[in-house]
Amino acid sequence: MKIAIVVSRFNEAVNQRLLNSTVARLEEKGVIRANLDIRWVPGAVEIPLVAKKMAKTGHYSAIIVLGTVIRGQTDHYEYVCQQVSYGCQKVALEHEIPVIFGVLTVNNRQQALARSGGDHSDKGHACADAALEMIEVLAKESLETALV
Repeated sequence: MKIAIVVSRFNEAVNQRLLNSTVARLEEKGVIRANLDIRWVPGAVEIPLVAKKMAKTGHYSAIIVLGTVIRGQTDHYEYVCQQVSYGCQKVALEHEIPVIFGVLTVNNRQQALARSGGDHSDKGHACADAALEMIEVLAKESLETALV
């Protein structure tokens, strides 16, 4: 199985933590590092386009998207979060591939660090688990459909 991972460079320190955690968990579950295709993009808004390009190849069993959007003083946060989540969902539905949403949407950097392997949770770990579970669910669905 090949898994694509698209990572935003904006808020890179947090996103690197998410990526490290995701890769470590996938390897722990038996995914070979050579079967991971990691692409960095400038910011969260660019994630859906690269996810779509990767989905169109048909080479991947799942796509994990990672990023961090931190609320600021303007409405920009709302627009970015909405665009990224909608774009990723659209890719998943159009290409019938799991697109696991690992984009943190938080109020501050401390929350981002807490959710990227800190005190609160490890979103990278959770995304890896979700990707593997969805690959299994869809494989079973395909088998059951073929048997009918």
